[in-house]
Amino acid sequence: MAESLRRLISNETCGLLQEKLEGWYKDYRMNSCDQNLNQCCEIMELSAMIQGQLFSILSQTAQEGGHYAGVETIKSRLLPWLGTCFSSPVPGRPFETSSSLFQESRGKDRQLRELANSRNHEIQQLERELNATRLKLSLVQQDLEEAHLALEDTKTKSATTLLAAEDEIVQLKADLKASQAKEECALRNLEQLKDYEQQVQMLKDEIAILGAKKSILQSRLARSRSPSPRLGRSRSLSPLPMKNISPGRARLTNVSRHAHLVERFSDIYAQERLDAQTLLRSYVDDLEMAQRIIYVAAVESFHAAKKAFRQFKMRVRKTLSLSFSGPESFEDTVMDYIIRQEDLYDVQSSVSEVINAMNINPKISFPPEVDFIMISSLIRELCRVAFSMQTLDPPLDIAFASEGELFNEHKYRRSYDSDFTAPLVAYHVWPALMENDSVIVKGEAVTRRGALWSHRSRSRSRGRSQSRGHSLSPLSHGADHSRHLPSRSRSPSPLRSGSPRL
Repeated sequence: MAESLRRLISNETCGLLQEKLEGWYKDYRMNSCDQNLNQCCEIMELSAMIQGQLFSILSQTAQEGGHYAGVETIKSRLLPWLGTCFSSPVPGRPFETSSSLFQESRGKDRQLRELANSRNHEIQQLERELNATRLKLSLVQQDLEEAHLALEDTKTKSATTLLAAEDEIVQLKADLKASQAKEECALRNLEQLKDYEQQVQMLKDEIAILGAKKSILQSRLARSRSPSPRLGRSRSLSPLPMKNISPGRARLTNVSRHAHLVERFSDIYAQERLDAQTLLRSYVDDLEMAQRIIYVAAVESFHAAKKAFRQFKMRVRKTLSLSFSGPESFEDTVMDYIIRQEDLYDVQSSVSEVINAMNINPKISFPPEVDFIMISSLIRELCRVAFSMQTLDPPLDIAFASEGELFNEHKYRRSYDSDFTAPLVAYHVWPALMENDSVIVKGEAVTRRGALWSHRSRSRSRGRSQSRGHSLSPLSHGADHSRHLPSRSRSPSPLRSGSPRL
């Protein structure tokens, strides 16, 4: 008996019966009448199989109990249930109930037939619409084929036209190459001619200046040898006129020098700045501090170069004022002389001035065992470029900037590690190059949230640290710069051997 129950439990018929019931319930509205009847019959067959197994178990259970065991249960439960299920109308039920049920059954059958007829009518309507759609589709396909044929015809005609025009195109290309070759040759000849003219003009200017200086020296020598003071005074009041010097070189080369200096400024940012940053990172772990040091070096280099340019220009004014006489303006003559004598600029003095200024700058710090002189090559190049930029018309300068200012996308671009949503500048990496109020080359800045607050707290902390350890700061090396800086020795060029050093 227990084995029969185990087989009934392990059998999949019960689970299959439940699945079929659920599936029939879900698809009942979508199935046809025949489909619903078939599923009902399948469920009844499965139910009959289960009932057969249950009757077998009932028989085995009754046999295990003996002849009289379970008699009362069979009489009270099984036999009434069997009589209710398999008998005709229950005794005592009125005949009218069976008649009403029969009428309801006929009414439902009639409704089912009407529903089936309506379904068939809808199917026929859909088939007619489908046929009409297929007809339209065939017409569209015919139009498409005709368009495809027309396109192929157009392609054939275009290919024929293209083949016919190939010879003309080849001839035009050959003529264009010949014209370009002639134009390039003419441009090269024109550039050579311009170079020759500039060289000739430069030599003429050099000769004129040397002749003027020779005349001045000869007049001074004559006055020193003259025995009569009256004659000496008369000569000193009327020195020999200076030869006509054409200062047009400054105006002629202003555009080319402007382009060259802007390109050189960009090259320093791309090459020398990164080399100096790499060198600083070997002594300073903080990338921000290394970038701050380079930015301060750039700013101080421009300040020192502009100061040296003003002093140099004053000395040139004083020298040329003694012998100037010509139709050109005195300012043009002074500027032209400075452009041709830029090698007289004492760049090493500016480098020392920049390093001294960096040593007392509270925004940067450096390990006490090393010195800012290690980036002197970068400072030297910046000073030279800044000095040359002052000879342009108008001169170029870097933009004024301060930490915590509002970020200006027209002057600066953000670094890769910036907070692109922050509106304030935390610190600057490279200055922007300006011409009057116009930006020539954008600088680089780092933007972060809370930049103004962090800048104030950093300034206070650095001030306290420098006041505590002043003896270990880079200021202690400021006095030794003169020992570390290399000595300069410059031999004058043959064309300038007669001119005094300014």
